[in-house]
Amino acid sequence: MTDIETLTRELVRFRNERDWWQFHNPKDLAMAISIEAGELLEVFLWKDPKDANPEKVKEELADVLAYALLLADKYQLDVKQIVLDKIKRNGEKYPVDKAKGTAKKYNEL
Repeated sequence: MTDIETLTRELVRFRNERDWWQFHNPKDLAMAISIEAGELLEVFLWKDPKDANPEKVKEELADVLAYALLLADKYQLDVKQIVLDKIKRNGEKYPVDKAKGTAKKYNEL
């Protein structure tokens, strides 16, 4: 079993023990990701990034990742594969010879 599968299994177990599965439909999981991402942003609000509290970053990032894993589980997505596929697509859109060292969007390269 991969680390991702282990994490997902533990999240599902935790959720199911509390009967929270009934609240974890795809729409609400997607909304939870957005809300938790907003809380992660709040850790950095009005300060230099080096001044962000690493413990709060860790806590909020864990929430984002947990909901993302639960959403992937709902659609039976292979998290490793979808990330690798996205890296490949981004590599095609952002070839090294054009994208290296620039923050331009692919249609501006």
